[in-house]
Amino acid sequence: MDAPQSKSRDLDKLLLRSGNLVGPGFFPGTDLRDDIREYVKVLVVGAGGLGCELLKDLALSGFRNLDVIDMDRIEVTNLNRQFLFRLEDVGKPKAEVAAKRVMERVSGVEIVPHFSRIEDKELEFYNDFNIIALGLDSIEARRYINGVACGFLEYDEDDTPRSETIKPMVDGGTEGFKGHARVIVPGVTPCFECTIWLFPPQVKFPLCTLAETPRNAAHCIEYAHLIKWHEVHGGKSFDPDEPEHMKWVYDEAIKRAELFGIPGVTYSLTQGVVKNIIPAIASTNAIISAACALETLKIVSGCSKTLANYLTYNGGEGLHTKVTEFERDKECLVCGPGILIELDTSITLQKFIEMLEEHPKLLLSKASVKHGKDSLYMQAPPVLEEMHRPNLSKPLYDLMGRVEKDTVHVFGTSLKNEEKQSSLTKLRVVFKEVDGVADMDTAIWRTNSKRKTPF
Repeated sequence: MDAPQSKSRDLDKLLLRSGNLVGPGFFPGTDLRDDIREYVKVLVVGAGGLGCELLKDLALSGFRNLDVIDMDRIEVTNLNRQFLFRLEDVGKPKAEVAAKRVMERVSGVEIVPHFSRIEDKELEFYNDFNIIALGLDSIEARRYINGVACGFLEYDEDDTPRSETIKPMVDGGTEGFKGHARVIVPGVTPCFECTIWLFPPQVKFPLCTLAETPRNAAHCIEYAHLIKWHEVHGGKSFDPDEPEHMKWVYDEAIKRAELFGIPGVTYSLTQGVVKNIIPAIASTNAIISAACALETLKIVSGCSKTLANYLTYNGGEGLHTKVTEFERDKECLVCGPGILIELDTSITLQKFIEMLEEHPKLLLSKASVKHGKDSLYMQAPPVLEEMHRPNLSKPLYDLMGRVEKDTVHVFGTSLKNEEKQSSLTKLRVVFKEVDGVADMDTAIWRTNSKRKTPF
């Protein structure tokens, strides 16, 4: 009788033997396999269609220490493609149910779920992981995580990335029969911001069309969402994750559609239009997730050269897969060395935050400021804002420990290109004396990223 096959048979073929395509730091053996299981920590961002597949694939690829973060609850419309969820799970947090289901099926894996917004986590939370895998359907969420990972990156005196500060990411995305997988190594490969032009602008409808001449179901839904809601509810904010709010928009859209004789308004379509939900197919999620899980394994083990650096998949008509190598933007404000700023030592934190709104490359409003592990000021939640409020009147120089130069991270709402986007940016601050004169308006802002600096 043949001996039973090892559960790690296929994994062992990659990790226990060498080959012509391995990375320069690859040392095959059982120690490598065991170290991945014991020490490597991976964060999966998103527990939807792609996130469910990622959790399963990573667990089956030998990763034992996983975390997953997602702010959404399970809805009936998720069940056709998010295979970890059942009908009885509707209304429960996606992250918690997904973690539970994978741990039930894969022995030895430990998955810690986080039912929260990604912005609500401290930056140090993300620094605790060796690699971050993204299964998101939001451009803004990707930009935020990209900013967080790039924020840990440090450069030496020659503007060369310090390898110990690099936080790799693997990003996947799907839309119908199309998908992509990419490897982001901050400071080495292009980050998300370097190639933001790859994503087409989101569809927007003129308000005059919505208010006067709607022509399809989406127009009726956006009328209820953007116009009717504010007419009826005044200053009350619309919450797309609140079922009662979504149901109200759906009901109003139905009335609007009936008035103009427009068919096609459904609750599912209402969710898709309001939340900008991208259609997903289970098979595409599985293919892209497999590519992302393999790249994650290659990064942490060196068992093969990583993707260079963007894979596209199109299964709409036949099967087409292509790899494209994009170049990094050396002047990128996110993954580059950072914007160089010279300030008088008397500049207060309040004045510094106001200046961020005027800086031509930032235009950052409602900014929060962090120095190292210390939060100097947080805009939200209110309890943290109140706690940090006394810092606003203090000189930034004192708050940073009276060092001549150092890096700070600022997070806020960027108004560049007339679009509000969450933005996390790194600034290299240099303090200088101005003949002892404490003139608040003598700060000098310099953005020549090609100039060598003593950082």
